[in-house]
Amino acid sequence: MTVRRFHAEIGTAITTGALGVAAIIGAAELGTGWSDHGPQPGYFPFWVAIVLIAGSLWNLGSALVAHRKAQRTPPDPLDDPEEPFLPRQNLIRIATFLGAMTAFVIGMLTVGFYVAATFYIGLTAWRQGGFRLWKGLAIGAGFAVSLYLIFETIFQIPLLKGPLEPLLGIY
Repeated sequence: MTVRRFHAEIGTAITTGALGVAAIIGAAELGTGWSDHGPQPGYFPFWVAIVLIAGSLWNLGSALVAHRKAQRTPPDPLDDPEEPFLPRQNLIRIATFLGAMTAFVIGMLTVGFYVAATFYIGLTAWRQGGFRLWKGLAIGAGFAVSLYLIFETIFQIPLLKGPLEPLLGIY
């Protein structure tokens, strides 16, 4: 599957429009009008969301018009909405990256930040960096220890702990 520019423009317009709708729902919970003391907390987010939705609809309409125009006339080599935006090979690479990031977030929430960072860095170094697995995990462990020293020791900022850190006496 190759993602064409037309598909990317439609997806972006729908995503930004959905963000605008979510912002309106959140703003409505805070109040979007004026009180005796001035605007309510949701007043400005509400109007920013309206502008975001208007821009999204404009982009959606422009993409549809350009798509129809491209189907009727020969494509303009400088502005062809049917040109590939994301070839299949790049789409697979992005999906692999997003899958690894999703696994990292799930791992961070279940086993803690330091363990998840060790495995994420280690496996990424192994799969994408070409390191041996034990070297990648060693790099990941070194990175996690560095983060622990920086955040927990120097800045006194605790990060997410999982079940393994208390067993090691870290937390």
